Amino acid sequence: MSATNTQYDQAVVSCKEIFIKKASDYGTSWRVLRLISIVDQIFIKAQRIKNIQEVGEQMVVDDIASEFKGIVNYGVIGLIQLELNDESVEDLPLNKVENFFDDKIGEAKKVMQNKNHDYGEAWRDMSQESFVDLILMKLLRVRQILRNDGKTLISEGIDANFIDIINYSLFALVLIGEGKHKG
Repeated sequence: MSATNTQYDQAVVSCKEIFIKKASDYGTSWRVLRLISIVDQIFIKAQRIKNIQEVGEQMVVDDIASEFKGIVNYGVIGLIQLELNDESVEDLPLNKVENFFDDKIGEAKKVMQNKNHDYGEAWRDMSQESFVDLILMKLLRVRQILRNDGKTLISEGIDANFIDIINYSLFALVLIGEGKHKG
């Protein structure tokens, strides 16, 4: 499990670097995004990965690993927007953005550690296609929850789905780093 924690943290570092640099370039312009727009951004990235997997080629330079990093970062944005739960679009200071990022990734990592304990790291034997399909399924669930005004009867909420999406993407990045999946 310590190897997994190290690999997970390494994948997070590459995502965080992009997240912070973009926050430096653009500020927190993403504060204007409603949850459905965040879901759609993740959907676009996951659908692109699926298309590349199925067609076997791509025309845009960004590789599959870059798309998974984008999914992680939009998942974090979703969790931040859920926590802030307001309609203001004020620009957040960079140090606050970094703290939010670390907090949300910390939540995701704790879930990953708990599930890895119970499932025995079954994700290591999963295909990249499965990660993408599961991400797409989670996005459809979030869309339905949003149509239900954020309420569920028995199922986990939007936050848990974003956390799973983040973790599936980080797992994919770990396996890309190991050379087991196409990057």
